[in-house]
Amino acid sequence: MRKLLSILSFVLLVTLSAQAQSARSNSDEASNDRIVKTYPNPATTYITFEVQKDYRKGMILHIYNGVLGKMVYETTNIREKTTVTLNSSFTRGIYIYHLIDETGRIIESGKFQVSR
Repeated sequence: MRKLLSILSFVLLVTLSAQAQSARSNSDEASNDRIVKTYPNPATTYITFEVQKDYRKGMILHIYNGVLGKMVYETTNIREKTTVTLNSSFTRGIYIYHLIDETGRIIESGKFQVSR
């Protein structure tokens, strides 16, 4: 019985490991399918958001402090290429952005780093 339990545990471990590697490679492929390109990352004085595909008027950009979850920036009707100046609201750290369409649905989220 112990041998059977050991074998089943090993098979389960190998299966979960294979699934994790598959998910990791799929996320790498998904990064190539991103709607928004952000640069430079890490940012010091500005960050540029460039909508790669599916650009539509009426999109909204929200930026949140990654630790506190507080919204630090919002802009409506973004252009295909939008540059945000990192003022005093953007202290050193990780930030999360949401690109929201005209219906209020988040169509992409991502993160960037501010290093000063």
